[in-house]
Amino acid sequence: MKIALIQFAPVFGDLEATMNFLKALLHKAKDADLLVLPELTNTGYNFHSKEEAFALSETVGNSVFLEFIKEACQQYNFTVATGFLEREGDLLYNSAVLLNKKGVIGSYRKLHLFMNEKNIFEKGNLGLPVFTVDEVKIGMLVCFDWMFPEVWRKLALQGVDIILHPSNLVLPYAQSVIPSYALVNRIFIATANRIGTEKDLSFTGQSIFVNPKGEVLAEAGESETILFVDIDPEMARDKMITPKNDVFKDRRTDIYE
Repeated sequence: MKIALIQFAPVFGDLEATMNFLKALLHKAKDADLLVLPELTNTGYNFHSKEEAFALSETVGNSVFLEFIKEACQQYNFTVATGFLEREGDLLYNSAVLLNKKGVIGSYRKLHLFMNEKNIFEKGNLGLPVFTVDEVKIGMLVCFDWMFPEVWRKLALQGVDIILHPSNLVLPYAQSVIPSYALVNRIFIATANRIGTEKDLSFTGQSIFVNPKGEVLAEAGESETILFVDIDPEMARDKMITPKNDVFKDRRTDIYE
């Protein structure tokens, strides 16, 4: 499976401009099987208020942006994970949506809200779902979820081969923990961060792709970038770190849950 991470800056509040900009990037990534876009790709991030965010939001079932992504999937025959400002009724969620040429495969809603997100979004209520694409098991997390080792471990225990991690990281050290999570869970991790500045926030870029040995296979700087990585998902299914040590079977669940 060929993975592509697209690191770019959405145009805040201007969906048409973002889609026009993204169209060229999706074309450049056309040879990938699976693409990962940043958090809140359809809107940008730094909202003044919940009312501003609500006005820019869409539902999963009726979305100009997701239809645009679906059409790209049909054109290039890839699968895309994208950050998405989701509206459900009068509630907003910071979501990640997985799509292919047939449409939406499934969604994840961010569990751990960062800073002012608490004034805008509801905490995610879909748990930690696992999706299968071309026999590869996929989990998704969003940005600040990185801080909580429990979610990485739970997805790994559910058998994911790779975790896709759309992000709008602003803390300068967040990416440094990704290799450790990949290593201790023996999984692939694809963190697609954004770049640019919105109001008082600057995003750190440095998108990163790591294999189950904790090795960094690709890493971006702070400019617009597309990272490509070829993976063998079987590598994530081997939990042996020595001939006598299985990283999951050796867990002392009699001592800790």
